[in-house]
Amino acid sequence: MARQLPEKDEAASARQELRRFARSLPESYEEFPWGEVVAKVNKKVFVFLGAEPGTPDAPALSCMSLKLDESREAALAVEGAEPTHYGLGKHGWVSVPYSSPGGPPISVLSDWIEESYRLVAPKRLVKLLDTRS
Repeated sequence: MARQLPEKDEAASARQELRRFARSLPESYEEFPWGEVVAKVNKKVFVFLGAEPGTPDAPALSCMSLKLDESREAALAVEGAEPTHYGLGKHGWVSVPYSSPGGPPISVLSDWIEESYRLVAPKRLVKLLDTRS
């Protein structure tokens, strides 16, 4: 019988996979403002991954915030998703849980990270990403 990972381990594993994917995009890098992990391109954030699990600032439900256009309504339909606070929601940013039962699979979350990257990155990097695919 296969061992079930505890929810905390599943959230940490999902988070690591999402971080790896974000870092794989052309010229992306991580920074750690406000105790959070963010992925940036050209000095602009394209995904907030929240505080490190196990720290006092980490929320009980793991979520990420990203800028979406085409997928915005689908993301907002996820249970627990909402427009991002601090005025970012009115500019297309959505906060989406990535560790909730029945939430989107990693492949969908990765697609949303790529969409956010494409909205934030310079056109030359988007073109580079297109030639990579």
